[in-house]
Amino acid sequence: MFKFFSEKKWYLWSWIGSFVILSSLWVQVKIDVKINEWFGEFYDMIQKALTAPNAITIEEYWSSLLSFITLAAMYVGLAVLISFFTSHYLFRWRTSMVEWYHSVYDRARKIEGASQRVQEDTIKFSRIMESLGTSFIEALMILIEFMPILFGLSISIPIFFFGDWDYGLIVGALIWSIGGTFFLIILGLLLKLVGVEYDLQKKRQLIEKFLLLLKMMKP
Repeated sequence: MFKFFSEKKWYLWSWIGSFVILSSLWVQVKIDVKINEWFGEFYDMIQKALTAPNAITIEEYWSSLLSFITLAAMYVGLAVLISFFTSHYLFRWRTSMVEWYHSVYDRARKIEGASQRVQEDTIKFSRIMESLGTSFIEALMILIEFMPILFGLSISIPIFFFGDWDYGLIVGALIWSIGGTFFLIILGLLLKLVGVEYDLQKKRQLIEKFLLLLKMMKP
């Protein structure tokens, strides 16, 4: 799996590509913070206009909308480009894995469905990395970037059962999210949900073989 990062053939895609993806995710998070700040400034301006007539000019209003359009266009354009680049990046990673499996295929060629496993498992891995990997990294970046803002908003906010607790809102959210994650992990292990997809895949293959056998037996 990690041959992609150690083989000279893939250095450009593995290391430079990873840097490009991480940098673009960080830029997206920065734009997201700017958009969040824009919402606060825009609604403050609207409240000011409703409170005192002629408190803002039409030029200020359109200028604020133009700044949002600029940020949104940058975010959408960057998201499209990085999604396209990530797909190519994962395709190269999958190619690297398939090439390694083919180099040691003599050890597994007697296993039933080995060639199918090489293709399907690498596809599943690349899709998991695309969805889970990038989402996890982006979530960490968002948490780091928004943490100072959340700390500032949660000062002296009363928390249920705890009363006035400095930074209680953000601490409570972290405890709830981390605790909920560990709870779901433990629940999955207790209910043996980890192997459900594998069991379903085995049953699906048995059904396909059975249907193929029936088709061959027809005159």
